[in-house]
Amino acid sequence: MKSRNSLIRLKRFQVDEKRRQVMQIEMMIAEFERMAAELDEQILTEQKRTGITDITHFAYPTFAKAAMTRRDNLMGSANDLRGQLDAAQAALSEAVEEMKKIELLEERDQLRERTAQDAAEQDALDEVAARRSHHA
Repeated sequence: MKSRNSLIRLKRFQVDEKRRQVMQIEMMIAEFERMAAELDEQILTEQKRTGITDITHFAYPTFAKAAMTRRDNLMGSANDLRGQLDAAQAALSEAVEEMKKIELLEERDQLRERTAQDAAEQDALDEVAARRSHHA
């Protein structure tokens, strides 16, 4: 029993750790997307300021080009993280299933113990009742 309790604690820890990983990746994706949106705004502001929106134009603002590159890199990183997020979510689901199986085994064993204990108590009560009926 003690080893199963340790195993349950370990599985719960693993589930918590995988949940933290999923949340961390989700937060990183959200942050990259927020930064990319800010860069989009800066690019539009720069294009409005100069009046040039054609990227191939010789006078297109250098700042806007650099911001586009940073934005594209951020979005690429966010997309890479989505692959990691899928893997982390799958690992979390697997860990949750393993934990549930072990918890169910523990519940089944506890129920079996209680049933056996109840049966033993009932046998003892029956024996006492049988003795009393013989003495009466």
